[in-house]
Amino acid sequence: MQHSRRQALTIFARAAGVLASTPLLASTLPASAQMHPQPIPSPNAPNQSFPPGLNGPDSKPGQDHQEVDPRKQQEIRIDIERLYDLAADLKQQAGKSDMNVTLPVIMVKKAQEIEKLARKIKDLSKG
Repeated sequence: MQHSRRQALTIFARAAGVLASTPLLASTLPASAQMHPQPIPSPNAPNQSFPPGLNGPDSKPGQDHQEVDPRKQQEIRIDIERLYDLAADLKQQAGKSDMNVTLPVIMVKKAQEIEKLARKIKDLSKG
C-alpha cells in the first residue's frame, strides 16, 4: 500500500511540475509563435462598420421586396382561378367514378394539366 501511494504522489508531482513549467516555456518562444490565430471573417457576416440593424448607407426600409409587374400579377391570378376550377372538376369526377377498378384517362390528363399549371404559377411567382 505504501508503494502505490508513493507512485501516485510521484505521478501527481510530475504532472504538477509539467503544468507549472508550461507558461515558462511559452515565454521563451519567439513572439510570432505566441500570437493567437485571428479568426477569418465570414463573407455572410454583417458589415462591422455599420451599427447593428442597418445594412449600409444605401439601404432603405421596405426596399427588400421587388416590384412585381402588374401584367404578371394578373396572369398569376387568372392561372390560379383556372387551377382552382380544374381541381374542383377533378374532385367532382373522382366522386363520380369507381376508383377500385381503374383510374379514368380523363382524370389522369386533368391531373397532368393541373400539375403543369401549378409549375407555371410557381415559375411566374419566382420572377
